[in-house]
Amino acid sequence: MSIKIDRLLLRAKKLRKKSQFNEAKEIYLSVLESFPSNKEAKNGLLEINQNKEIKPNVNQLEVLVNLHNTGQFQKALSSIDELLKTYNNDPFLFNIKGSCLCEIGDLNASILNLEMAIKLKSDYAEAHFNLGVAHQRLEQFDMAIENYQKALDIQHAQPKAHLNLGTIYFQRNQISSAIKSFEWASAYSPNYPEAARNLGSAFQKINKFEKAKKQFEKAISINPEYDQPYEDLGILCEIINLPKEALSYFEKALEINPNLTNSYRNLSKYKKFEAKDPLISQMESLYSKSDLPRLHKINLCFALAKVYEDLNDPENFFKFLNKGNALRKQELGYDFVMSENFYSIIVNLFSSTQPVINTPSDKHSSIRPIFIVGMPRSGTSLIEQIISSHHAVHGAGELLTLRNIIDPILAKSLKKDKFKMSKKDLLLVREQYLDYLSNLNVSEKIITDKMPVNFRLIGFILSALPEAKIVHLKRDARAICWSNYRHYFSDGNGFSFNQEDLVKFYTRYSEMMEFWHKLFPNKIYDMSYEELTNNQKKETQKLLNYCDLDWDEDCLNFHKNTRGVVTASSSQVRKKMYQGSSDAWKKYEPYIEPLIKGLKGY
Repeated sequence: MSIKIDRLLLRAKKLRKKSQFNEAKEIYLSVLESFPSNKEAKNGLLEINQNKEIKPNVNQLEVLVNLHNTGQFQKALSSIDELLKTYNNDPFLFNIKGSCLCEIGDLNASILNLEMAIKLKSDYAEAHFNLGVAHQRLEQFDMAIENYQKALDIQHAQPKAHLNLGTIYFQRNQISSAIKSFEWASAYSPNYPEAARNLGSAFQKINKFEKAKKQFEKAISINPEYDQPYEDLGILCEIINLPKEALSYFEKALEINPNLTNSYRNLSKYKKFEAKDPLISQMESLYSKSDLPRLHKINLCFALAKVYEDLNDPENFFKFLNKGNALRKQELGYDFVMSENFYSIIVNLFSSTQPVINTPSDKHSSIRPIFIVGMPRSGTSLIEQIISSHHAVHGAGELLTLRNIIDPILAKSLKKDKFKMSKKDLLLVREQYLDYLSNLNVSEKIITDKMPVNFRLIGFILSALPEAKIVHLKRDARAICWSNYRHYFSDGNGFSFNQEDLVKFYTRYSEMMEFWHKLFPNKIYDMSYEELTNNQKKETQKLLNYCDLDWDEDCLNFHKNTRGVVTASSSQVRKKMYQGSSDAWKKYEPYIEPLIKGLKGY
């Protein structure tokens, strides 16, 4: 073989090492034209055609990474597609393409590319992480968890994977798992403000307020211009009764980010507005933006309603209040038919003879629950504050636990088309509910559950937990419904954002309480909010007697109770008992005619 051919083959080999495969291929083909049996040329060409050793060079990869990291996703995709024509077995290209597609919202195509990257390299931690992100954005949370876990099994030191995993656990109310994930994220990246902030939110969720506060403060110390932890601290200060600090944190959040509409709404609860307050024009300017998302508009409506209430301008007060309520109802997708259907299911279920767990011996527990029920804004928070001021009582707040336990049992019953509960079902309700209270790990054995709308579940409570006490708050119907209508609820209560819906819901509530009283005579303690405000000591004594609690003077000084209150009434329960709040609606009679007319019989 000639020296010329040897040089050509050597050049082709060098070109392959530099990943310049097209040029190498041309050389091998030219050699084979003259020497069809040349083994080196044949093998070199075969390896190129089989894509062995084919990898983009370092410079090409650096360009792609830079385009991806600077948000130039479309440009990156064009370059990747060009490279894939040559390097079609390179896992990195499929991974970075999948990530770019995810960022531009083409999630299904993203998943296909990331799965290809993993097929080519099964232990590719980054591809598993990116696949988790794509599934998370599609709300395919089980798949997201699976891929984050695989990524962490391969390489545990991935703060973002721990953070994203914790976020899913937090959304699913698996708070202990969320805390563990956020703690790993912080451990691997001590200067990760998002990890500290999310860890704070998780601690707050389980009422570990001091720990939550430290984490929010840590997030701020890492990044003083991070707006969200200031807002989080404001909300936390509301809960733990630090109103001045709450206002200060909301103001700081808005100073950093004037578009943070949730802070305007929260701030408005603590600020008395005057006509020339610069925040008013700031809010109105933001509200006038045509592209403002609905949730931000809702926040501003409630904030501006409070502004005009302070300025004694009822026209503008109701302009913004009505608009905010209409948008909030739309946001929640609420239809009264949902409430009506649930009411009908429960009444039909308990209209037939139902089993009752006759004694606590069916599953003995030293814990005694007290359920405080009624319409939202009827005074349930006040009653829990009074009872939980007793030395023997722990106030657990508004628990979703009972409804979460009952829903699957109810769904199973309806699927079988049998409107009847078995004793087995009731024992399951009892066991799971008491287990939840036990896991609160509090020293007190008497625990209050202040979820107002548990009035719909009284049949389940008294059948599964016959030893439970039920305190039902009654209050002037117009006062209740007006208080609901003027208030922003962050979770549920979709019926409260429309005056006609409120009347219908109140009517069903009233009928349901009558139904329960007939079904369980002398098992429900009715308490009048107005009577309590007029005769505090007498009504408090009667309440404690019903709950089998001895007298505790602290119950009269409930406003000094330092427990955190995570409800809409957190500020009211910090005040001494006062009268007249049930007449507040009278000032606005011309604007709430649907409420007044609809509630005429109550």
